[in-house]
Amino acid sequence: MSRQWWKEAIVYQIYPRSFMDSNGDGIGDLRGIIQRIDHLASLGVDAVWLNPVYRSPNVDNGYDISDFFSIMEELGTMEDWEELLHALHARGIRLVMDLVLNHTSDQHPWFIASRALRDNPYRHYYIWRDRPNNWRSLFEGPAWEYDEATGEYYLHVFAREQPDLNWAYPPLREELYRMVNWWLDKGIDGFRLDAISVISKHPDFPDGDEVGPDGLAPGTPYFMNGPHLGEYLEELYRRCFHGRDLLTVGECAGVHPDDLPHLVGDDKALKSIFFMDHMFLDLGPDGYRFGNPYPYPWRWSQFKRIVYTWYKAFSRAGWMSFYLGNHDFPRCISRFGCDGEHWLASGKMLATLLLTMPGTIYLYQGDEIGMTNAHFTSITDYRDVETLNYYRRAMEEGRDEGEVMAEIMARSRDNARTPMQWSAETQAGFTTGEPWIPLNPNYRTINVAQQERDPDSLLSYYRRLIRMRKEHVDVLVYGDLLMHDLDSDHLWVYDRTAGHGGFRIVLNLTPEEQEWEEGDAALVLSSLGDAETGRLRPYEARIYRI
Repeated sequence: MSRQWWKEAIVYQIYPRSFMDSNGDGIGDLRGIIQRIDHLASLGVDAVWLNPVYRSPNVDNGYDISDFFSIMEELGTMEDWEELLHALHARGIRLVMDLVLNHTSDQHPWFIASRALRDNPYRHYYIWRDRPNNWRSLFEGPAWEYDEATGEYYLHVFAREQPDLNWAYPPLREELYRMVNWWLDKGIDGFRLDAISVISKHPDFPDGDEVGPDGLAPGTPYFMNGPHLGEYLEELYRRCFHGRDLLTVGECAGVHPDDLPHLVGDDKALKSIFFMDHMFLDLGPDGYRFGNPYPYPWRWSQFKRIVYTWYKAFSRAGWMSFYLGNHDFPRCISRFGCDGEHWLASGKMLATLLLTMPGTIYLYQGDEIGMTNAHFTSITDYRDVETLNYYRRAMEEGRDEGEVMAEIMARSRDNARTPMQWSAETQAGFTTGEPWIPLNPNYRTINVAQQERDPDSLLSYYRRLIRMRKEHVDVLVYGDLLMHDLDSDHLWVYDRTAGHGGFRIVLNLTPEEQEWEEGDAALVLSSLGDAETGRLRPYEARIYRI
């Protein structure tokens, strides 16, 4: 197996609006990231995945792009971006940009021209129809929006302010390739390709079943993993990525393990994808939709089987990417661990899981200090378009507001978007102004400054595991993964091996003590410091030499 930088990378995801504000306007910005590069370097990460910083009206916090070639004014300037790129490279940290190729903002000049007249040349850049089908948006409501000016409907798989691009139109693809190459020529190190699995739509636009696969919206079989996805990705590779040493990873809802050989590989546009099944477990059989009971009962045995299935699929095609959270999901410690009594122990257990899995590892900002869900109780504290749309529709339907807010408190994407907690000082050291979204009140006890001083902190533990992963690349990155007792919902035991040696990882997944006999294995690390014979303490993680 070839060794490449992106296979060995630990990628740190930065949500710019919430990372660090340099000018006191309450919004994180590029110069704020520059100010905090020392934190990234001390953590030991290899690359930064930067959420969208292109010009945008911010209906969906940058995922509605109005100009691919400019920087969002509230985040800085192109000169600031270039300084950030050079500062990261000077510290040996690569930069991966987040790019949206499925849709633009409705304020993009292409769409403004497209909706002006039916015979405008840019009309074909988007998907217009005289009559809508029954497809529904992934952000609630119909996927078609009526445009009075021209008397037709345009498709938007996400928010109505995010019209879908028409990849079936070759001139549109040429424009996108020109833009992609423009960014690559500026010296970036790759792309995270947002919603890339939905760029291909069924050409006949048939009605969908009432509920799509995995509980997703009606129509998803016809706009996820569509008939020309492989063809478009092959062309993207030939026109933009071939011959470049890049990390390219796709957000690929609707893609299944058997699809990997057609989509990923060293000679394809996608080196890897983010599989998402483990992130949907607590959403239940009806899937990614508000209004369902949340959290839906799930079992760690399900989680383990999902990971193992995808690991084996990636072993046959492409390269595995592993993560426990990002900007689109609640905080991992609140979701998979405990944000109460066992906060620190469960945070260390999840860190051990994350950093002993094979493949490229993605760490979301704030998880290294155990940031938790915000538990905001008022809808006025939320900013996420998906959350606000859901609340509005639920109130129109007459649902109980208390029940709706309980769902939102647990599920909203804003749980992952509260400002980074740098210190216990005013505004958590994030800004000198009023933050664009409220702070999590627990910043006074959970913050970087406090954990910097504590050798037993979660931050210190992350640094230790990252050093260990880099010291044992052959085993922890490239080595084999063998799982034991997949049916257990209490313990997760797996081996990472290369040649005749390796490590055994043992995780107590519960807040109760568990029996455990280590046998002849030599203990290397316990997440709780010392280790006791015959039992594992709540959420304890251990690493043994085997």
